[in-house]
Amino acid sequence: MSGFFGVVSRNRCVSDVFFGTDYNSHLGTKRAGMVFYSTREGFRRSIHNIENSYFRTKFDAELPLFRGRKGMGVISDTDPQPIMFNSHMGRFAIVTVSRIINLDELEQYFLNMKKHFTENFEGNVNPTEVVANLICEEEDLLSGIKNVFHKVKGSCSLLILTPNGIIAARDKLGRTTVIIGKKDGAYAAASETSSFPNTGYELEHYLGPGEIVEITAEGYQTIKPEEKKMQVCSFLWVYYGFPTSYYENINVDECRYRCGAALARRDTVEVDFVSGIPDSGVGHAYGYGNERGIPYKRPYTKYTPTWPRSFMPQNQETRDLVAKMKLIPNKAVIGGQRMVFCDDSIVRGTQLKDNTIDLRKAGAKEIHMRIACPPLTFPCDFLNFSQSRSTLELASRKAIKQLEGEENHFYEYANPTTDRYKAMVEKIAENLGIDSLMYQNLDDLVEAIGLPKERLCTHCWDGSSYF
Repeated sequence: MSGFFGVVSRNRCVSDVFFGTDYNSHLGTKRAGMVFYSTREGFRRSIHNIENSYFRTKFDAELPLFRGRKGMGVISDTDPQPIMFNSHMGRFAIVTVSRIINLDELEQYFLNMKKHFTENFEGNVNPTEVVANLICEEEDLLSGIKNVFHKVKGSCSLLILTPNGIIAARDKLGRTTVIIGKKDGAYAAASETSSFPNTGYELEHYLGPGEIVEITAEGYQTIKPEEKKMQVCSFLWVYYGFPTSYYENINVDECRYRCGAALARRDTVEVDFVSGIPDSGVGHAYGYGNERGIPYKRPYTKYTPTWPRSFMPQNQETRDLVAKMKLIPNKAVIGGQRMVFCDDSIVRGTQLKDNTIDLRKAGAKEIHMRIACPPLTFPCDFLNFSQSRSTLELASRKAIKQLEGEENHFYEYANPTTDRYKAMVEKIAENLGIDSLMYQNLDDLVEAIGLPKERLCTHCWDGSSYF
C-alpha cells in the first residue's frame, strides 16, 4: 500500500503537507517524497528512502527550503515518488497509490512507440511514470486519467499537482480511497481521514469509485462523476487502516470491534484472558473480550522506541528478526494461563509461530488464535498486500499442499462448510503449534464492515473480484 496527502491553500501549506503526509506512514515502507509549487520557483521536489528511518526525520531539515501554497506528499511501498513531467499539457507532478498488474505490457507498449523511461526502481520501470505517460497520451488531464482507468489492470488512485491546483482521482473501482478535507482557506486530498484532525481539516467529501475532482483554495468540483460499481478493499478495515480512519464513512476501529464480537459469538473455548497481537489485533480483541465478558491482558508489549515497524525491511530474514525483537513477553501475565489471541490475519504464519514458541517458553498453558478475517487463499491482484510473496508462502496454500500433495480444490478450501476447510484450519493450527484456531466467517466480516457484499473486494478470501 501507499498513501498521499495534498493541499491547495491561500497561505503557505508546507507544514500541512509535511504533517499530513506523515499520517500515512503506516501505509508505506520504502520511499517518501514531497513536491511544492510556487509562482516564483516553480516545482520543487524531494524524495528519500525511509526503509531505515521515519518520514519526519528524513524531511524535517528540508522544510525551510520549500515554498508554495500548493503541494503534496506521498509515502510509498513501491516506487520513488512524486514524478515531475513536462508535457504538451504543461508541467505537472503526480503521485499514485497503485498496483499495475500489466506493468510489463504497458512498458513494452510505450517502448514499441519509441518512448523512453527515465525513472527506475530496483531495475524495473517506475509504475508512476507509466501512469504519467498514459495521461500524456491524451489532450488534457481529465481525458488522460480516464485513459489510465481504461488501460491499467489492477488499481490506481492519484493526485496531480499543477500550477492551478490539484486534481484527485479515485481508482475506477474504488479499491483504495481518496477523501477531501476542508479548513479555512485550504482544501486537502488524502488517502486517510486520520490525516485531518491534527492538521485542522474537517472531512468534506468521500470520492466515489472513478470520481475525479479539481481542487483549488476556493473549493473543489467534480469533473468526472463516480461509477456505479465499487470493489473497495475489505482489508482496509481489517488491517491496513489506522484505527481513527474512516472509509466510506465507516470507522476502522469500530469495525474491528464488531469483528471481534462476531468471533466471540461463535466461540466456546474456556480461557483466562484475551489479548490482541499489537497493533491491528487490539481492536478485534477488545470486541471479543467485551462480548464474552473475558478480561483483556497484555502478555506481549511492543517495544516501539527502536523497533517500530516489523514490515519495513524488505529482506525476509531481517523482517522476521525485527518482528521477533520488538515484542517482549511478560511471564507474569503468561505463566500457567489459558489465552485467546486475536489478530487481523495470518499470511505466512512465520511471526505467529515464533510468538507461540515464546509463549510456551514463558509458561503459557493454552494458546488459542482467533483471526478477524477468513483464510487468505487467493493472491491479491489489486493492491500491494502480497505481491512480494509467492502464493505457496500463504499459510493456507501451504496447508492445502500438505493435505493434497499439490495445490488444488481452492474454492472448497475457502468454503467454511466443507470438510476440506476444516482440515485446512486444523493443519494450519498444527503448523503453528497452537491449541485451536478459528477464522472469521466472510458473512460476519461483511456485516461488521456494513457495506453490501457486492461493493467490497473480498478476493483474497473467496476469489470473487474482477478488473
